[in-house]
Amino acid sequence: MTEMLSATSLDEDVAPVPPTMPMDSECCESGCERCVWTVYQEEKLEYERRYAAWLQRHPEERPRL
Repeated sequence: MTEMLSATSLDEDVAPVPPTMPMDSECCESGCERCVWTVYQEEKLEYERRYAAWLQRHPEERPRL
């Protein structure tokens, strides 16, 4: 079932915010399984997925190249 968004809900549908890149000093360089850089990359991929979906709902916001 496709979910339709009303004009009001589209107005409230704000663009996702990209994750903040960690500072070099936040990495302990011990090879942690959940390194801050690994977490950042995962969050960045999720942001890119959510932003692409948001742009589909808001084609007027596409960056002009």
